[in-house]
Amino acid sequence: MIHYALICEAGHEFESWFQNFVESERQLERGLVDCPVCGSRKVSKAVMAPAIRTSKRKRSMEAGGERQPVALLSEKEQEVRKLLKALREHVTKNAENVGDQFPKLARQMHHEEIESRSIYGNAKFDEVRALLEEGVEVQPLPILPDEHN
Repeated sequence: MIHYALICEAGHEFESWFQNFVESERQLERGLVDCPVCGSRKVSKAVMAPAIRTSKRKRSMEAGGERQPVALLSEKEQEVRKLLKALREHVTKNAENVGDQFPKLARQMHHEEIESRSIYGNAKFDEVRALLEEGVEVQPLPILPDEHN
């Protein structure tokens, strides 16, 4: 998975995840990505600063001093947020939490080495990328801010 900052023709900035660079280019060129604010399909990648954590930056974040993007959601966006929360709740209630064994078990199920079932768990970014490149249909679960409170 790869994360990009995007901007529409009206100047609305937002972010999205794509399977890989090629897929992001394909979706943007075909107009398959729309702005969540105005619905425009004329979307391009915005400049993103790399997130490099230094010990000073880590201390700043832990102290609550680091600023981050925040949005006041419209009714439409609140509905999308509710759907994301419902998706996460559905998965966690109806699938087995396999923890750090997720990449191994997902790969085994994909290759039909073990019986397929609904699972969720933990995976590093590189592990998710490798699974997707192998054709394993995995999906990061959305994490909403209120889940950290």
